[in-house]
Amino acid sequence: MSILDELAAYASFRVSEAKKARPADRVREEALALPPGDFAFEKALRRPGLSFICECKKASPSKGVIAEEFPYLAIARDYEAAGADCISVLTEPKWFLGSDRYLREIASDVSIPCLRKDFTVDDYMIYEARLLGASAVLLICSILPEDRLRDYIEVCDRLGLSALVEAHDENEITAALRSGARIIGVNNRNLRDFTVDTANSARLRQLIPPNVLFVSESGVRTAEDVKVLADIGANAVLVGETLMRAPDRKKKLEDLKSLL
Repeated sequence: MSILDELAAYASFRVSEAKKARPADRVREEALALPPGDFAFEKALRRPGLSFICECKKASPSKGVIAEEFPYLAIARDYEAAGADCISVLTEPKWFLGSDRYLREIASDVSIPCLRKDFTVDDYMIYEARLLGASAVLLICSILPEDRLRDYIEVCDRLGLSALVEAHDENEITAALRSGARIIGVNNRNLRDFTVDTANSARLRQLIPPNVLFVSESGVRTAEDVKVLADIGANAVLVGETLMRAPDRKKKLEDLKSLL
């Protein structure tokens, strides 16, 4: 199995364990009992100019531990103070060392929208995301068939959550559009072998209609990278490791914006 397959299989196991403690009906009812969200993530990305989704990430399968010290609330506050438009919070616990607790605490502490960055394999995880305070969830075309993508986007719509639908190639872009995606993220990292190619965004950008938000994910390291993506019409960039490794995250975000 590829790492992506392992991540998806482990996510299924996590959901099955979670359902033992909190049955699916209960989680769904609790989420639907909340006032619907207002699609704040989408609204943030639709503002003029290039939006920045900044990531709170302790580790990754390709790089191992990225941040030995992980003051996640301080990191999120730094991002907000530096002008981040949204925050992506890893909740996958095994390979990314994420936690639902990180998302719950960050979402209640900052005023900008938060994305639950995880490997969504069951609508249970979408209802969980709403209860944790997320404004958006990640749906990955590589692990979700088209009919489930469509169903999960409908669940998100019912909850007032945005769906960031991640694609890596032409076929996945087509599936995302047919499923009704309003935000498509092109991952420049191939999640099956973890190679990175930022030209992937430029190649696939032309396939995404102008009314659909376009996010470039992974491999954004310099102001020049950001400028290239802005010039091809990206609505947003998702930046993770570059910011997590920076000694001064606020300054690094300012540097990334310097050529816009």
